[in-house]
Amino acid sequence: MSRLRLASGLPFTAAHLALRGVVCALPRTEIHNAAFEERFGAAGVADVSKMIGVQSRRRAPEGQTTADLCQAAAEALLADLGWERDSVDALIFISQTPDYVLPATACALHGRLGLHKACVAFDVNLGCSAYAYGLWLASKMLDGQAIGRVLLLVGDTISKTVDDSDRATALLFGDAGTASALEFDPAAAASHFILGSDGSGERHLMMAASACRPYLGDDARLAQRDAAKLYMDGGEIFNFTLKNIPPLVADLLHFSGRQAEQIDAFLFHQANTFMLKHIIKKTKLPPERAPINMDRYGNTSSASIPLLICTSLGEQAQGKTVAMFGFGVGYSWSAALLDLGSLSVNRLIEI
Repeated sequence: MSRLRLASGLPFTAAHLALRGVVCALPRTEIHNAAFEERFGAAGVADVSKMIGVQSRRRAPEGQTTADLCQAAAEALLADLGWERDSVDALIFISQTPDYVLPATACALHGRLGLHKACVAFDVNLGCSAYAYGLWLASKMLDGQAIGRVLLLVGDTISKTVDDSDRATALLFGDAGTASALEFDPAAAASHFILGSDGSGERHLMMAASACRPYLGDDARLAQRDAAKLYMDGGEIFNFTLKNIPPLVADLLHFSGRQAEQIDAFLFHQANTFMLKHIIKKTKLPPERAPINMDRYGNTSSASIPLLICTSLGEQAQGKTVAMFGFGVGYSWSAALLDLGSLSVNRLIEI
């Protein structure tokens, strides 16, 4: 069987995916850089913030989880759209900070939201690449027969996993949860996706003893740390990103048959401001069409792209054509090109 494969990943086209609404939920607690100066010193904080570009971030307090944020976003989204809960055919929860190892957090959210028993619910463990992966997965499930509506819940409270003594991660990450409403629509414009993975990057961004297997490799830096906390090799992540994401941008445009001038917004995972500016320059994209919001929210992992839709596109999102690029932990990367002509709800809430 002959299959189309691109250098940057596996391409797909979906002809019936309609994104009806997006709601992003943020914790009300906002942490500014000054809060870290006692721990790391003013100069130390300034050095890190100059590179990553984060001035403030939202933090979920003790007792508030990713599922809480996603539930609040979903409640608001269903109300705004006027969707009956019995009309939701599938719930997908994508996160690396679930409520439990078991049961699936999607099942818990299914119950908390009061969805019908004939509703599919499952978890997916992805981080930085999660949103475009979730959109692709929903597009494959939506057949207009058994499944006509999907609720995609994507978010992370990564701050709960960081080592407070590690300034590189303590200053970088913020928390957010999102809900997206997806519907089968035979009149929807075609959507295009490219997905890829490189598991050789496993050890460069990981929590080495967070489930059933402690990391058994020979990376001494991991052995010297609290293995239950997040470890990130920033240099390796930077090199991976700069090698793989510019070709991904080019391949998505070519595969979709679009020119860069036809795309209203390029939405990149908000990993690191210096890195993002480098990607934008290398791909020769106009900076005004590649918004950056991580100065206000930090790196929110899986939630960063829908958070961009809510904060940077806002009321002007409907009718725009957007290209999305997620990349990082795994290594895993994803790209999606969507028309937002059917987007009727797009807002931010705080809880």
